[in-house]
Amino acid sequence: MNYQTAISFGLVNIPVVMNTAIKNNDISFNMIHKKCKEKLEYIRYCPHCKVKVKNTEIEKGYEYSNDNYVTFTEEDFNKLKSENDKMIEIISFVDINEIDPVYYDKSYILTPNKSSKAFNLFKEALRKSGKVAIGKTYMRNKAYYVVIRFGYENIIMNTLYYEEEIKMQKEKNKKDFTDQEFKMAQKLIEAMTDKFRPETYKDEYQNRLKDAIDKKVNGKEIKEYKGKKQKTVADLMEALEESLKTKGKNEKR
Repeated sequence: MNYQTAISFGLVNIPVVMNTAIKNNDISFNMIHKKCKEKLEYIRYCPHCKVKVKNTEIEKGYEYSNDNYVTFTEEDFNKLKSENDKMIEIISFVDINEIDPVYYDKSYILTPNKSSKAFNLFKEALRKSGKVAIGKTYMRNKAYYVVIRFGYENIIMNTLYYEEEIKMQKEKNKKDFTDQEFKMAQKLIEAMTDKFRPETYKDEYQNRLKDAIDKKVNGKEIKEYKGKKQKTVADLMEALEESLKTKGKNEKR
């Protein structure tokens, strides 16, 4: 993705290029016909005309009643956009701690599409303020609110879910545990507290999958993966105490 847009910061217009910040490393599989091992095709088929349909012959339709549709073209969608929608309009600045991570969707990196004093000024102002900007923009026929923040020496933009998209209900905490169990839980949290080091987090399943593919290609058998045996302790207090002891042993190694 290489999408040109602009940040609207008060009366300042900052042209930027938006690129995706995340790549998906998941191994992809094709759908194969079990009988002959041929790759299956994805066919767009019209049951009314009984023909395959080309992409150029497709419109988007909204079903307003049973089997009745109104169709929309790209021109129709473009009519719903204003000039402001094509930019990232900043509407406020907030503390990042006020935003629960559940609201974050996709991540993008914003870079200047040419040497820009305004971009550099905005980037430094974000860094020094410790605040994040809340903005709104429009992508792929959808309006988004976004967070624009300083991170990794870049300006990063995260699209946000709307409040009505979050399926969360606030629940009151039930105190069905003892004060002693609570103190032990706090000790366990303290014992397990560490720095956030994402470089140490490896996708173990994908690595096992790559190894399995290599074995399949070379005609070898896949052996069943056996993870660590998890000890089960029924009593909560005993489980907390055992966990704390185990953590202590692991740190001594």
